[in-house]
Amino acid sequence: MQPNLSVNQDYKKLLTDVIKKQIVILGPQITLAKARNVKGLTIADDGTVTEMQGPPQELIQSLIDQFVQLSGLIVKKTMEPLLSAYPDGAKIIDQSTTPQPQVISNQAQNNNG
Repeated sequence: MQPNLSVNQDYKKLLTDVIKKQIVILGPQITLAKARNVKGLTIADDGTVTEMQGPPQELIQSLIDQFVQLSGLIVKKTMEPLLSAYPDGAKIIDQSTTPQPQVISNQAQNNNG
């Protein structure tokens, strides 16, 4: 039982380190809001993971996924001022924020299947 406790402490430290690094980059409000979206994690206001429930690898992946979702918004926000100075800039921004559905044609499905 002792090694499992040690492994959990290592994962808590890893998760805490990830969260605290994101706090430096994104600020505490956004970081804590995103990190607290991960079911199974309890996070203190300073970014320390106090409790974990569930498979640690899944918790890590869920946490990373929360921050990856933000990256598109961050790119958009940093590009808006630059692109808005150009006549078609607003169109580029609007197109880049609309997710394009991936459609697989019947021909492609037939070739792969």
